[in-house]
Amino acid sequence: MNKRPSSGIIIFPIILGLVLGLGIYLGSRLAPAPVVTADNKISNILDYIQQEYVDTVNRQELMDHSIEKLLEQLDPHSAYIPASDLQAVNEPLEGNFEGIGIEFHVQDDTIMVVSVLSGGPSERVGLMPGDRITKVNGKSVAGINITSDQVLKTLRGKGGSLVTVSVYRRGQSGLLDYKIIRGKIPINSIEFSYMPEPGIGYIKVSRFSATTYEEFKEALSGLKKQGLRSLILDLRGNPGGFLDAATNMADEFLGGRKLVVYTQGKARPKTSYYTERDGLFEEGKLIVLIDEGSASAAEIVTGAVQDWDRGTVIGRRSFGKGLVQEQTTLPDGSALRLTIARYYTPTGRSIQKPYNNGIDAYEEEVIDRFRHGEFNNKDSIHFADSLKYKTPAGRIVYGGGGIMPDIFVGIDTTFETTYLDKLFASGSVNQFAYDYTDQHRAELGKYTSAATYITDFKITEPLLREFVAYAEKKGVTPNEKELARSRNYLEVQLKAYIGRLLFQNKGLYPVLHSIDPAFRKAMAQLKSAA
Repeated sequence: MNKRPSSGIIIFPIILGLVLGLGIYLGSRLAPAPVVTADNKISNILDYIQQEYVDTVNRQELMDHSIEKLLEQLDPHSAYIPASDLQAVNEPLEGNFEGIGIEFHVQDDTIMVVSVLSGGPSERVGLMPGDRITKVNGKSVAGINITSDQVLKTLRGKGGSLVTVSVYRRGQSGLLDYKIIRGKIPINSIEFSYMPEPGIGYIKVSRFSATTYEEFKEALSGLKKQGLRSLILDLRGNPGGFLDAATNMADEFLGGRKLVVYTQGKARPKTSYYTERDGLFEEGKLIVLIDEGSASAAEIVTGAVQDWDRGTVIGRRSFGKGLVQEQTTLPDGSALRLTIARYYTPTGRSIQKPYNNGIDAYEEEVIDRFRHGEFNNKDSIHFADSLKYKTPAGRIVYGGGGIMPDIFVGIDTTFETTYLDKLFASGSVNQFAYDYTDQHRAELGKYTSAATYITDFKITEPLLREFVAYAEKKGVTPNEKELARSRNYLEVQLKAYIGRLLFQNKGLYPVLHSIDPAFRKAMAQLKSAA
């Protein structure tokens, strides 16, 4: 038989509820209501949260997050940069940072020195490629699951400061200790320049920073001394940067007084940028390579070359960023990058792609291009008649979403296989190159220059089988049929990775160019024109 509950048990929750309700009521009556003024609403809300919220909050984090959300309502490129991130964000644009001057790779939970900057702090004390850094300032950095970001924070520091590193070097007993005085390390914008054939030059520009124009002039002058008659300017994957770096570069190609670009915004009057000097390469064949990673300043140069019929643009449609940002430093050391204008090519094209469907859709637009087949077939790209413009020579060019190349070159998929995807996803290609180079440095020393390496080094059958076995140990099951299809591409990648470890970009780009469809198309065009 069930017992009835006592009346006291029934009444207690009612009394408790009344007490809680009364407490909430009295609290709301006794606590002063927050004073919120229209002109400082965010600050007042933060004050109220900080004072009354049930848990302790970080006011600065809330402020940063609020500003970020605020700017997200404007456009995809207006941004807030916290003070803690500002230096790292600015370094690529400034063209330098302060550190010890090495390129490293974290492999097998160890920091491996890939290359040492010529004339930099590490080279001066004797650090060498292949060295493994095991301690920094006496503290172990090996076997602790260190990340690349943590390595950067550990090795970088104020110029003139001292850091001690202990390294293991193959063939040496014990650790070698080096005292390194940190210095200013350049971040080069010009990744590589060379003459693939007599008379034809190539320059790869990775960004438009404060040092880009001077670097470019130096590279261009060097090629001219070697007999430059035609130039391939590679802007693929270039995200842009400073506007003046782009206008100065375009000035080297365009003769006379010509409009390079103009900007205009609601609060900013139209500002036009013209060529001002005699350029280093106003004559001669010019080809510009672009792809979906070419944006902003890269599109300014490409648009000016295309609109003035100065050269031929080859590749795939560029990103489509035609917005100009102005950076303002705030009192607390943070910064605001606000879009203040749009830029327009000489024919009047705005090449900013639409962003009215939100930031997520904007960022995924390039992925949508791939899904729709645009990376393989130019016929999948459609422009409205309103987006058509004419150059002085009567050529049709397009606005409304990136620069459309004059000659479309899709991605090469003939070598793609599931086996190849797994090899790269597992990191096997990159890691094998590091291990192989490290273990065979004495043998590879016979290649005294990048040219002799490119000509004489081969991925032999035994070496390829060594790689396949290496990848299998990492969980990639061999597939002979798919290996046969991907073999040529894979051998080129392995040779390029090893070449880069030996000779930096001199051993990388010429090897990759042997199977680069856009580069080969550019070479064919220049030879045909000649």
